[in-house]
Amino acid sequence: MAFSAFTTSISVVLLLLLLPFSSGTNLPKSDIDNIEFPLNLEYLEAEFFLWGTLGRGLDRVAPNLTMGGPPPIGVKRANLDSMTRDVILQFAYQEVGHLRAIKRTVPGFPRPLLNLSAEVFATVIDAAFGKQLIPPFNPYANAVNFLIASYVIPYVGLTGYVGANPNLISPTAKRLVAGLLGVEAGQDAVIRGLLYQHATEEVFPYGVTVANFTDRISNLRNNLGCGGIKDEGLVVPPRLGAGGGVRGNVLAGNHDSLAYKRSAAEVLRIVYGSGDEKVPGGFYPKGGDGRIARSFLG
Repeated sequence: MAFSAFTTSISVVLLLLLLPFSSGTNLPKSDIDNIEFPLNLEYLEAEFFLWGTLGRGLDRVAPNLTMGGPPPIGVKRANLDSMTRDVILQFAYQEVGHLRAIKRTVPGFPRPLLNLSAEVFATVIDAAFGKQLIPPFNPYANAVNFLIASYVIPYVGLTGYVGANPNLISPTAKRLVAGLLGVEAGQDAVIRGLLYQHATEEVFPYGVTVANFTDRISNLRNNLGCGGIKDEGLVVPPRLGAGGGVRGNVLAGNHDSLAYKRSAAEVLRIVYGSGDEKVPGGFYPKGGDGRIARSFLG
């Protein structure tokens, strides 16, 4: 028994010695890639939440974190009630913390060019409905619209963290991603909870309920991701609800109520809005950054 345990320990040590490590960190290069990739989403969330609540972004709040990347396009302060503003402002500073934590662990990269204009969000919503809404959807018009727009973003990052987790090697990387995932999941739960309170209300002036908006957005992300059902709206057929028997769906999960996972390619297909990880667009006019995102761009 002792000899077997000794030989197993030696094998583990030899395996770790053979792993490619980055010269600038104590992390395997694959861990660095998997931790850097989510910066694309963290930058987007930080800017959207900061601008939506404060009317200013990282260039004013934490300029050192941008690493000289270009300012976002079209983002502005939203017309929010005091409670929604309070919640989203908390999210905003949480995202600043996420950027800081990631950059303490890996080298990172400059903020990519982000398009957070009302026009891009309107394009996403039009694609979800399969037609042009009139007037165009404006995420900055009111609290409900902003929450619907917020529904579009954090959940994609959440599923990306779940997808990346099994690929991590080092305890440092696993601890970091677990911490990031915990807060991202919390943000998504709060957004869904706030929207669930309005699930049966119609979004003015479209005559469509909040629940229907979320369902269409989730279906769009499933279609763009090309990975099957990994997204669910606030109200679902009972067979898809928790335990296979409820329609309310305040938290999305599989048949065992476990979080869905997405690969980096699936995430890019969704946030580019193209359904193709090789074709930038949507929120990332020039594509994402980091080795994983760049590898798809050739």
